[in-house]
Amino acid sequence: MVAGLKGIRLAVVGGDDREIYLIPELQKLGAYIVGVGLEKAPPIPGLTLVGTLLEAVSQVDVLLFPMFGTDERGLVKAKYGNSPVVLNKEVLQAIPSKVPLCIGWARQALKSAADMLGIRIVETANLPELAILNSIPSAEGAIQMAMEATPITLHGSQSFVIGLGRTGWTLARMLMGIGAHVTGVARKSADLARAAEMGFQPVHLSDLEDQIGRAEIVFNTAPAPVLDRVMLEMMARDAVIIDLASLPGGTDFEYAQMLGIKALLAPGLPGIVAPKTAGKILAQVYPQLILRQLSTVNALV
Repeated sequence: MVAGLKGIRLAVVGGDDREIYLIPELQKLGAYIVGVGLEKAPPIPGLTLVGTLLEAVSQVDVLLFPMFGTDERGLVKAKYGNSPVVLNKEVLQAIPSKVPLCIGWARQALKSAADMLGIRIVETANLPELAILNSIPSAEGAIQMAMEATPITLHGSQSFVIGLGRTGWTLARMLMGIGAHVTGVARKSADLARAAEMGFQPVHLSDLEDQIGRAEIVFNTAPAPVLDRVMLEMMARDAVIIDLASLPGGTDFEYAQMLGIKALLAPGLPGIVAPKTAGKILAQVYPQLILRQLSTVNALV
């Protein structure tokens, strides 16, 4: 059951097409929405636009930043903004202590600053329910990219999935459904056992160097430098890498290019390939999250 948000004031800051679908869903639940960096968005009835992030923080109960988080300068992606939206020291100092800041990924500098200022940071990308649901458009998008990047069918291909986390499992299952020969690469023995049970060929990460030479398509979901120079040297030069790990990815892209291996970084796929679905996924998860955060804040007051 979706929770009601009547009377709750939310700032939706920047983002992409996901936010265009998210906002009306939150409004249906009774939320009052203040938009920042949405000046060029398609008209959304009832949305209040403000010119700056600084103006918004004093008007709302919860701040909702994009799944992308910010760059190292605090710049927030705002596809529909007229001017840059920056989460800087001035803005952070203006955020009331009772206003939670929800953001996909928080850089360490933001976490440290928030901790010093007593601001509650909630990293939404770490929410299990959101990560699992987002794995569906992420996997579909990765498969679409692989289809466009390779001269072969995925059916019958030697497809490696590195990292059997939430996205990795969904992706491996979809690839098997297409008819790919799936190799699941992981560290944990439990994951390797599950991979074998599901019909994938299990390979421990420590053995990947010996196995990766037979890969035609490699999907990396591990947020670590897995596909380094040594590993790339062992790969076929006509192989394709689709890297879904969070920035900067797990591939040495410069060296892959030197070797002639096509390697594509694919962060933020839900908002690119299926923004309507991705926006509605956020609308499923955010109401309970918002109510939990406000309940926690009120309990501390």
